[in-house]
Amino acid sequence: MNKSNLIDTVSAKTGLSKAAAERAVNAFLGAVADDLSKGERVTVSGFGTFEVRKRKARVGRIPQTGKPVAIPEHLTPAFVAGEGLRKSVRG
Repeated sequence: MNKSNLIDTVSAKTGLSKAAAERAVNAFLGAVADDLSKGERVTVSGFGTFEVRKRKARVGRIPQTGKPVAIPEHLTPAFVAGEGLRKSVRG
């Protein structure tokens, strides 16, 4: 499912117009991105938690040449599935 499919699904399930569903989806995604950029966690009960994790500095390799390259420490977004989501996927 991509973003436009998600908008169509939200529109169909809620009875909102596609434009209103798109605004709702964009508002949710924007709110999650804003909180993550501030280093905050976003928990959606029964679905999961979005969080920011710090990745340690490491040495990688360029595949074509095998030459080592330094990868600096950085922050990356992460998602941990909630129990409700895990159960629905397992069946």
